[in-house]
Amino acid sequence: MSIIQRIALVLTIIGAINWGLIGFFRFDLVASIFGGGNTALARIIYGLVGIAGLINLGLLFRPNESFEREPEVKYD
Repeated sequence: MSIIQRIALVLTIIGAINWGLIGFFRFDLVASIFGGGNTALARIIYGLVGIAGLINLGLLFRPNESFEREPEVKYD
């Protein structure tokens, strides 16, 4: 996993936690940290989280190396 994908994954996790807080407690952590949901900085964070989600979308379709089949060994 590249550095960009790791950063994207961290941002996606932050976004998921924020959405969980909004869903369960009606508390927007990003908006409260950056002074409201309509401030420029909060909108930049929301945009970065959205872009990170798109980057991580590629991970969904990437084959997992641990599930690759190993060559079968024939015993004579």
